[in-house]
Amino acid sequence: MSDHDGAPVLATVAILALPEVAASMLFGMSDMFMGVGRDWPLVVEDRPGSSLLRVQIVSADGQPLTIANGVHLVPDTSIANAVAPQVVCIPEVFVVPSTDLHGRYEAEAAWLREAHARGAIIAAACSGALLMAEAGLLEGEDATTHWAYCDVLAQRHPGIRLHRRRALVTAGEGQRLVMAGGGTSWQDLALYLIARLVGLEAAMQMARLYLIDWHESGQQPFARLSASRQSDDAVITRCQLWVADHYGEPSPVAAMTRLSGLAERSFVRRFQQATGLSPLQYVHHVRLEEAKQLLEGSEDSIEAIAGQVGYEDAGYFARLFKREVNLTPAQYRRRFAGLREVLQQGRTA
Repeated sequence: MSDHDGAPVLATVAILALPEVAASMLFGMSDMFMGVGRDWPLVVEDRPGSSLLRVQIVSADGQPLTIANGVHLVPDTSIANAVAPQVVCIPEVFVVPSTDLHGRYEAEAAWLREAHARGAIIAAACSGALLMAEAGLLEGEDATTHWAYCDVLAQRHPGIRLHRRRALVTAGEGQRLVMAGGGTSWQDLALYLIARLVGLEAAMQMARLYLIDWHESGQQPFARLSASRQSDDAVITRCQLWVADHYGEPSPVAAMTRLSGLAERSFVRRFQQATGLSPLQYVHHVRLEEAKQLLEGSEDSIEAIAGQVGYEDAGYFARLFKREVNLTPAQYRRRFAGLREVLQQGRTA
């Protein structure tokens, strides 16, 4: 399977459009899924990428409709004509909690059952679990939903094992029923699905690009990634490629200077012009990015990680990390290792 320019497409994701869905959730999901494989190289590596997921916005009849807050939407197709998806997402069913949904979405519920029977993952954010329950997919299963709809879901479907405090629940054969509970939980849901469909690193990349779940830390932990773009100066590019593999060695700036064949002053000037950073700043940048990966993905001590990326003085490493990232290494690990763990579970589900 490939997209229009021949790049491989790994899966098709259908997003179900109902009149009772907020545009922010529906288009937010679409944007995130479409960005996988495309946005990271574009923003960080200064090269175009290709989307690895095909996204369809699907409605019952495929006709234009008005969704929540008066937004006009033209779906891509109808449920009858949709390409068989590997994942169906229900962004939400934004109704008064006491609303009786019985018989309201019969066509959509039947389509969800058919897709699940074919092996698709059925995923719901926020109140979307109500439609999964109406389709009969959650009977006897674990589930969660938005806190405002928990009582209604429990009353109408007593056979469901409801987990009111869990942000993400997977259930059913092959863990192909996925639910996220809060108002912005579509972001967590999308990341989890990206991890399952494409891979952990792809999900982590989108988390960084979208600043997901850690908005209070600001953009500083991610903004400097853009500095890793390779330059148009062939001499400097060669030095960038060298330091990417040798950042942990002693005196890397002196080694790059020798590799360039330039006088020290000329090398520093050309490097600054090409990358926007001094050679030493660039080395710190590469080392800190590697340190982030180790903090996210390993249980090594902060002292050990400092040594692995080239810092003999762990205290200096910690101070530099805090200055550049605006988080201590321990704070960074607590925030991002937790996300990695959840996404790793998604990848192995």
